[in-house]
Order: sequence, then structure tokens, then C-alpha cells
Amino acid sequence: MGLLDSVLGQVLGGAAQQQPQQGGLGGLGDLGGLAGALGGLLANNGEQGGLGGLVSKFEQAGLGNVIGSWIGKGDNQPVTGDQLQNALGSDTIASIAAKLGVNAQTLLPMLATMLPALIDQLTPHGKVPEQGLGNHEDLLGSLSGLLQGKQS
Repeated sequence: MGLLDSVLGQVLGGAAQQQPQQGGLGGLGDLGGLAGALGGLLANNGEQGGLGGLVSKFEQAGLGNVIGSWIGKGDNQPVTGDQLQNALGSDTIASIAAKLGVNAQTLLPMLATMLPALIDQLTPHGKVPEQGLGNHEDLLGSLSGLLQGKQS
């Protein structure tokens, strides 16, 4: 999972630089929880059905062009916290926020910053990988190791 580690290092490093006043990764104290949340969104066996399932959720919410821009080779279209909540559902956002010990208003801007860059870099060929991004356990191990490294 070296590619995932590299991608998340770039994405999370950028997120940390954008939010220095809140202590590292936007004030999200439980880095293992952040890894779990991202794994749950992107893993083949996660709550969203992997990256393909996430694409379907965005398409159903009328945001197929937005997530398509993150996957494609052009510029990434921005997404708002409200759009993310609409696409993922309030229950999913509340569940992720609870796992991280933050409220949705704290979580949504972080996800709005991280998801486009993360998905963009995980799809360098402009399409969703046929085999997906791996199972939750695989992603969790890689994400946790990476995030623990970011803490120091």
C-alpha cells in the first residue's frame, strides 16, 4: 500500500498546513479514527461500498460531475459540506463525526478538503480501479501508520 501512504501523506500534509491553528489535522484528535473514517468511505467492504459505491452515492445526489472531476484528469470541482452531507447522508456524517469525537460542522469542511484531493490522487489514470482500493483492514493499516507518522 505504498501508493496509498504516499497519496495520503500529500493530502493530509496539505490539510494540516491549511488548519495549523487547530492543531495538526484540523483539530481531529483521534488519528486512528480518521484512518477508520477514510477507510470506511473508500474500502471495498466499507459502509459506502468502496470508491465505486461512493461514486454511485454522488451520482444519486446529482453530483456525478463533481466526483467525476476528482477521478478524471482535469481540475477538481469543489464540494461543500452541505453537498457532502446530501450525498453521504446525515447518518453517515453523524457516525463518522461521532467516531472522531467532533461535530458535523467540524468534520464536513475537512472532508470537503480531503476527499477531492485523495480521490484525485488515488485515480491517476482517470478512472476507478477495477479492483477498488482494497478492503477496510488493508486501508486501515496503511492509513493508521501514515497518520501516526503525521502526528510527530
